[in-house]
Amino acid sequence: MVEKKYGRGYKRIIYCSYLYILLIIFGIAFMVPIIWMLSTSLKTPADIYQHHPKIIPSRLEWRNYIDAVTSIPYFKYVWNTTVISFFSVAGQLFAAPLVAYSISKIKWPGSKIVFALIISTMFLPYQVTMIPVYMIYYKLGLVGTFVPLILPNFFGYAFYIFLLRQFIITIPDSLIEAAKIDGASEFRIYWQIILPLIKPALTTVAVFTFLGSWSDFLGPLIYLNEENMYTLSLGLRQFLTEHSIAWGPLMAATTIFIIPTIIIFFLAQKQFIEGISTTGNK
Repeated sequence: MVEKKYGRGYKRIIYCSYLYILLIIFGIAFMVPIIWMLSTSLKTPADIYQHHPKIIPSRLEWRNYIDAVTSIPYFKYVWNTTVISFFSVAGQLFAAPLVAYSISKIKWPGSKIVFALIISTMFLPYQVTMIPVYMIYYKLGLVGTFVPLILPNFFGYAFYIFLLRQFIITIPDSLIEAAKIDGASEFRIYWQIILPLIKPALTTVAVFTFLGSWSDFLGPLIYLNEENMYTLSLGLRQFLTEHSIAWGPLMAATTIFIIPTIIIFFLAQKQFIEGISTTGNK
């Protein structure tokens, strides 16, 4: 009996050891590009183009960070990207929960068909709808503005609606029925009962939306024409000239570019992981 007990414990130790070793290997693999980016952002051109590049530069070239924010209107691009990202997150948090609640807890004819149609849109690649949608915005005179990058978020994306619906359907109907007996309206139930219970899922939607909007390149490339309206992802292209690439300032600018995403992830990490791993029950 004792041997079996210690045998199981020994096997568990071996299993956990292999698991942690595997996680460490994957962690290092994911960190290597970030470490190389940080290293390059502090290198001189001589260190960058030497035959045998090294991770640790021979001299820290902090001038790259100054060039990164002065050689292009960096903070203007930061402001543009922030505005687009903020309203994109606000739009998703406004629309997606409303749609998810209406097709999960409110009984109305055709709700299942509507949900099936919403899910079916996830199978359409962006490249298929890109030209028709562009023509719509062009006819409306909205090309060259932030509207095409913000407005779609106020209708909700299918994946976020699906994610929130999966949370909401796990909330017991008895809570909603008790609230209705107490005289609560549908909107009050949604605002005071549903939304507080799905905070982890809402955080997940907010983080995903922010990351997608902050790092989006194709959308701004299609709809933004004037340089003073560029986002950071477009602005970083200005370090790529026809004959050379300013790798030091480019990596410095990229390092500053990803800092907000890292900060937001760590601030929302607990809610984000809970939103991915839990079912929504309280």
